[in-house]
Amino acid sequence: METEPEPGPGPVTEVEMEKDMRRTNIRESRTSEESNPCAICLGPIIQESFLDKCFHKFCYNCIMQWTKVVSGKHSLKLASVKCPLCKVENFSIIHGFVGSSFQQSYINQDFGYGFVLSKAHKYRLQCYYTEPGLLSDIFSVSSYWKSHKYLHPNRWLHTWLRREIQTLMQEEDVGIVVHHICGVIDSFQTKSKQQPKRNKPEAKSEEFRSLISDAARPFLAARTDLFVSEVELFLASGLNIEAYDAVYKQRLGWSSPGETSESTQGETSELRTVIPYLFTFDEDSDGTD
Repeated sequence: METEPEPGPGPVTEVEMEKDMRRTNIRESRTSEESNPCAICLGPIIQESFLDKCFHKFCYNCIMQWTKVVSGKHSLKLASVKCPLCKVENFSIIHGFVGSSFQQSYINQDFGYGFVLSKAHKYRLQCYYTEPGLLSDIFSVSSYWKSHKYLHPNRWLHTWLRREIQTLMQEEDVGIVVHHICGVIDSFQTKSKQQPKRNKPEAKSEEFRSLISDAARPFLAARTDLFVSEVELFLASGLNIEAYDAVYKQRLGWSSPGETSESTQGETSELRTVIPYLFTFDEDSDGTD
């Protein structure tokens, strides 16, 4: 006597699919938290916060307690404390991220920088706290080097560099640093034009990153590698400053496209609609090595 086969599972409903996705997201979130624990309590990071110079991340309560313990060992108020991980001197703790805004608590509450960060500076500072590679699927760095676009100057680079370095150093007078880095880039372009196909694109990228890193490290210390990546990405984007900011903020999920970076003295400009403009090179070389 033949037996009828047992009925298979019924079709998966939309509600069940949503539950499965929710469970998967929770597992992935827990895995991420476990792989990047707070270096002080060794648990998942609660209320993430960053030290302002080295960008190392901790639980807000953990790093606040750390600064209190360190400060308590000195008779005089400290203006800075060393990071528990890299020993770089830091002056404040960045925390309370909400959209493009955040709070900044100084180690010594009586201490503060003379330079006041504008909205544009604060937006860029938070960009450096995001995971690397945020725009790698939008702007192709490899294509930038393969097409020899690096041989052409970027008219917005000087202004963009000024804003970035002001943001990372939290100082207004960064003219010497900007001049130094621009000089390194100009020398690199001049040398590359004289020997346009001597090295492969990958080698050119590595040479460029090494030169900028050596030039910036005395001023930016632990933030240098992030800065070098942003310089390369900005050049590869082919966009002006406003358009680059608009793409960045759209990817971050911020509704406002922001403001221009022409404000270099701590001033804030009104938010306005930004129309992206592509950077037009004087000569467009599409050749590849």
